[in-house]
Amino acid sequence: MNWQDICDNPLFKDLPFKFETDRWGHIVMSPATNKRSWLQGEILGLLRQHLPNGRVLPECSIQTSDGVKVADVVWASPEFFERHGLTHPYPEAPEIVIEVLSPSNGLAEMEEKKELYFARGAREFWVCQDDGKMLFYNNHARLERSSLAPNFPIHIELPV
Repeated sequence: MNWQDICDNPLFKDLPFKFETDRWGHIVMSPATNKRSWLQGEILGLLRQHLPNGRVLPECSIQTSDGVKVADVVWASPEFFERHGLTHPYPEAPEIVIEVLSPSNGLAEMEEKKELYFARGAREFWVCQDDGKMLFYNNHARLERSSLAPNFPIHIELPV
């Protein structure tokens, strides 16, 4: 089954899962949690604040060498959208790709995804940990802060 078949299949609509594929085209699902959704929402709002000249997307599909991965949040420049519009999955990664950890994935999985996104042209990869702590990477090393959005918080506040 290819990505378009999955997107068009009525059996997959409105399920509380995030879908991705592996390199063999198998569907991989992970459950959504409200805490994870909260963190995604906060990141979306903060990105719009700190990088207003681009666009922010939740649940963005990106073709990688290991299948289609769906980043939790991305930021892309106007130039990215000029090249790709609303194509799906995107054949290259937007400039900033962000994953929010959940109980079903961990830092080891994020290491693999980080390399996949950098291989597709991402300039930075961010990870939001379960406690809201942000980790920032470029394709060479871990960063103290984002170089593309240097005032982005290093910790996302969770509700009490």
